[in-house]
Amino acid sequence: MAAAMTNMVMTVRADGLQALPLLQTSKFSKVAGARVMAAPRVPRTLLAGSVRCESGKNPIADVREAVDRSTKKVITEDEILRNQETNESEKKSVMGTEPTSGAPWPRPEVERRPETGSKSFWSVFAFDGAAPETINGRLAMVGMVWAVVGEQMTGQTVVEQLVGPGQTGLLYFLVAAQVLTYASLVPIMSGESTDARRSGPFTARAERWNGRMAMLGFFSLVVTEMFTHSAIFG
Repeated sequence: MAAAMTNMVMTVRADGLQALPLLQTSKFSKVAGARVMAAPRVPRTLLAGSVRCESGKNPIADVREAVDRSTKKVITEDEILRNQETNESEKKSVMGTEPTSGAPWPRPEVERRPETGSKSFWSVFAFDGAAPETINGRLAMVGMVWAVVGEQMTGQTVVEQLVGPGQTGLLYFLVAAQVLTYASLVPIMSGESTDARRSGPFTARAERWNGRMAMLGFFSLVVTEMFTHSAIFG
């Protein structure tokens, strides 16, 4: 006696699982007096090209590799030494002091860069280290945007939004500082400076100048509002 059974054949593809309904006819056979149902047969043409087992593939790693190909630039020690010898700004610090190897400040470019220098905490967070200007600049850029939007919405000054009664601005600032600090330190501790990344107009040079302008602007905004006691953008 034949019984019609509906079987669901699961095929594995790169984009997930796909269920294909198949109507198969199962036959019964006798083995030692017992009725044993034979396994349904699936046509080979249906499974051809449907099952792909790609072990070892990591989609996150693939995305990271694609981003690295389009944005990352490898900075070698030879390039750093060449720039150190030819760039006038690397021959003297802002105060006019000549960088000296082994000195706490100012240090030669090859010693303060994450690609070739020490990645210890004191080296990264030194006055001429890779972290302070990067982190402060990014916080200032976020702070300026937040100040403009916050003052437009609340009519309060930056200080009032931070420490005013019932305000949560200080909590948000501390959270943002932690997130940006961690996100900035991950590539630095991995031996990658901001100059190693660029995408169109988004370059390390543009980020530095925008960060410097934001730091000056945010400081001026806070000081001005302390004297005027009113929100400039409100």
